Amino acid sequence: MSVIVPTVLAATPEEYKESLQKVHTFATRVHVDITDGQFAPTQTILTNQIWWPQDWQVDIHAMVGNPAQYVAELVALKPYMLTFHAEAEGDLLGVLQYVKSAGIKAGVALVKSTVPADVAPLIEAADHVMVFSGDLGKYGGTASLMQLEKVRLIKTINAGAEIGWDGGVNVENAFSLAQGGVDVLYVGGAIQKANDPAAAFEVLSKEVNKQGVM
Repeated sequence: MSVIVPTVLAATPEEYKESLQKVHTFATRVHVDITDGQFAPTQTILTNQIWWPQDWQVDIHAMVGNPAQYVAELVALKPYMLTFHAEAEGDLLGVLQYVKSAGIKAGVALVKSTVPADVAPLIEAADHVMVFSGDLGKYGGTASLMQLEKVRLIKTINAGAEIGWDGGVNVENAFSLAQGGVDVLYVGGAIQKANDPAAAFEVLSKEVNKQGVM
């Protein structure tokens, strides 16, 4: 069964609080984006400004060029999962192993141009592999369904990995993404910018779990 996970992307603590308030009545698992202003061109809140309700599972997606500079502080927050980009610098395999040793799930994200076979050791080590089809540091983007081929390729490398999708998820494509093997659909603008975020979440959740027509 696929799940819809709301995304929070905020430039200031005030925007962050407002984004959390939009989803607090229905969310149990939330995706928090942070950037360093370089790997992703936009700047988000700092790591020491991240907080969330105690009963939430939080996936932190760190769009940073040097994960080793961030991992200790992020691990100290005790999220459910930490995801770094395969395209980042340094010993990412060591970073993923450090995250897992702290009892936190380790994720690796692949931008559109990254071929799974080229980062196979990272995929093998990860609990979660995110197919990133968006624009770094921004809501929206285009959900290029051609990227679904990556799901099959990832599964041949690590059959047990949870598969995530970030970028352009909406009611028109959510069912196709779920049918294509995506376990977790991270949704930003389609929920955060909706007139009724709770209703948008409900519609998307029903969409990914409806029965396909044979």
